[in-house]
Amino acid sequence: MKKVFQFLIVKSVGSYINLLSYIAPKKAFAIAYKLFSEPRKGKIKPNAVPKTLQKADQETHIHNQHQFQTYKWNGNEDVILLIHGWESNASRWKKLLNHLKKTGKTIIAIDGPAHGMSSGKEFNVPTYAEFIDKIVQKYNPKVVIGHSIGGNAITYFQAHYNHNFEKIVLLGAPSDFKVILDNYIKMLSLNKRVHQSLIDYTKQRFKVTIEDFSAAKFMKDSKIPGLIAHDVHDTVVLFEEGKKISNAWKVAEFVETKGLGHSMHDAYLYQTILDFIQ
Repeated sequence: MKKVFQFLIVKSVGSYINLLSYIAPKKAFAIAYKLFSEPRKGKIKPNAVPKTLQKADQETHIHNQHQFQTYKWNGNEDVILLIHGWESNASRWKKLLNHLKKTGKTIIAIDGPAHGMSSGKEFNVPTYAEFIDKIVQKYNPKVVIGHSIGGNAITYFQAHYNHNFEKIVLLGAPSDFKVILDNYIKMLSLNKRVHQSLIDYTKQRFKVTIEDFSAAKFMKDSKIPGLIAHDVHDTVVLFEEGKKISNAWKVAEFVETKGLGHSMHDAYLYQTILDFIQ
């Protein structure tokens, strides 16, 4: 009954936006974009920081109008950078951290835009890539690991900024922004007017078409060794998305998992990541 109720609410919201697109198209777009770009969870209250993050050195960085948070577990001069996904935060790396600490390397995790203790209400990949660039300039990480849309942000960064990591790991990462947007349009049953307004806005603001907003295209000519892991039972980011990146990125190794879903928490997989890094 709960799922039916949620389905009806989602479709009702979509119908309202569609009707509004004929009466007040700018308002219809504003609502559609807000629902698309504003995470509903993943924030961390200052008085409720997870124990995993309490043990790290915390630092707040200023970038344009943004404040974003990082957490650092000190080790040697080599740095591993961790990039979480949608509606999450740096604490999602709790289980992997125990494995990564064995390397003796310094580990840094970022709270993405509008997530964790970072500021804002809007999340988008180009802004996330700007955060990554700030940390890259300061700490020069050799290895970067991204989960879900965090992995997509890494590939966007790799294509748009002058830095080459030594190794890249993507876990359950989507490839094409077009697929993400199409799924959103389908979920709300939004009409072509609203769909086109979102496409036009993406091109105007981020200077890239939705067809070219693709991890597979970003990594097509990359010579950086990569490890791509994706679960066949992932219902959030379909397995085909991971294969798409793998087929384009010729020097990346693809790991197929079963039963891990989208979270990708697994001791054997973490050991595989560890072996790849070392």
